[in-house]
Amino acid sequence: MFYVPLYIEGLRSRPLLVFWLATLARAAVWIAVPMVFYSAPPSELARVLAIGREFPLEGDFGPPLAYWLAEVAFRVAGLFGVYALSQICVIATYWSVFALGRAIVGATHAAMAVLLMVGIFVFAVPTANFGPPILAMALWAAVLLFYWRAVGEGRRQYWYALAGAASLLLITSDAALILLGALVMFTAMTERGRATADIFEAWIAAAVLIAVLFVHFLLLERAGVIFTPAFERLRGAGIAGANTTLWLRLLGALVLAHAGLAVLVVLASGRPRLRVGPAPAILRTPAAPFAVTFVKTFALVPALLATIVAVLAGYRLPIGGTAPLLVLSGLGIVVSAGDRIELHHQRILGLAWVGLLLVPAIFVPIVIAVLPWTTGTELNVAQPAGAMGRFFAESFARRTGHPLAVVSGDARIAELVALAAPSRPSVYFDSDAAHSPWVSAETIREKGAVVVWWAADTDPAPPPEIKAHFPDLVPEVPHSFARPVRGTLPPLLIGWGVIRPAPASGSTAPH
Repeated sequence: MFYVPLYIEGLRSRPLLVFWLATLARAAVWIAVPMVFYSAPPSELARVLAIGREFPLEGDFGPPLAYWLAEVAFRVAGLFGVYALSQICVIATYWSVFALGRAIVGATHAAMAVLLMVGIFVFAVPTANFGPPILAMALWAAVLLFYWRAVGEGRRQYWYALAGAASLLLITSDAALILLGALVMFTAMTERGRATADIFEAWIAAAVLIAVLFVHFLLLERAGVIFTPAFERLRGAGIAGANTTLWLRLLGALVLAHAGLAVLVVLASGRPRLRVGPAPAILRTPAAPFAVTFVKTFALVPALLATIVAVLAGYRLPIGGTAPLLVLSGLGIVVSAGDRIELHHQRILGLAWVGLLLVPAIFVPIVIAVLPWTTGTELNVAQPAGAMGRFFAESFARRTGHPLAVVSGDARIAELVALAAPSRPSVYFDSDAAHSPWVSAETIREKGAVVVWWAADTDPAPPPEIKAHFPDLVPEVPHSFARPVRGTLPPLLIGWGVIRPAPASGSTAPH
């Protein structure tokens, strides 16, 4: 008897339902996991919230929209709000890919493309770690969808939606210029793209983007992004080999990010061939050549450009992060697979997909519990952020009679204290004042600060670099915090000191 799993029948008859079940299940898992098992946010999220607290317009962190949205979500619903915001971005990305795929290859194959994306995100996109790459991913997916609606389908009203999504992308990501530049090149190099020169709405969209582009360049300038080093790296003697090696490493990392997708594709293709048997075939009408070119181009070209620019700029990661570069990988595989896709190993394939969804989530609490006992290390999401924030805020208030307004020292500890302290103090990144232009020496002189660092023992002396930066710091005995899982780890000691708010004539300030 020919057995067809329920999910195969769902793909054929109710692809939209399959899409929503898969997408919402993934979102629910990755909201629940950090809320239940993380005692501290991931490192990048802690920094995003430390910066977003100030609603900044300038600094060396780049376009600010993701920081603003993270802070709004945190003020509305705490960390749950930020984790939910991240999953909303993932849902929006999946929906854009599904809608684009439905227009090009039909709803069933579009749902298959979204299911494949679970195999990418599990290895490459830590979606609980909200930041510019996660927001840029959703906006880039929306840009591609709106571009297809406007150019591929000739629906002129979508030029306005395209301009809006692209404008938001420009104030979100350092990579926006690369992504949109690829779109401009595609438009100029294709006949259908060049035909948009006669469309009035396209010129309105272009005018809006040119205006926002000036804002984007201003944000990059304030962030210290300059292009001269890129040209120097091109001219440097013997640099070509090093550039090529770094570029290949970046491309290799992007290929490895598709490991889960590769597992699903290999199983669906019938390997390993344990036995020969019938496989359900899912058919579609042939996709238009322009659509195939569009999907393949934007599944590959943005990754190539982002990695090349990263190498020339001397970065060790793709410009703008990995997440936006993976948006069309699943749809690209489906489009390349042809009009007839046979799914072999149906039961194993379904179990593999569920495993890619659930196993990483199951491993989170296991790793948090096991690492301290086996390797003597811990994940940064297992640090006691709440206890740190309460202790330093209360200690400062008892000593000075004022709420804690500024925290500095080790960046990771300072970010956790700033997040968890009831007064939500500002973070002063003493290693580089450009990281925190919202705090000045006068601010610390007037409001005081707590300075924190990792301590190896109970010696209250601060590290030399902190002592040099805060010569008037009054150190305290390091405080021990209980770890969620102690294991074989040493006590968690945090050194700290207080800079008291000075009277108007005082002079306590960092140098």
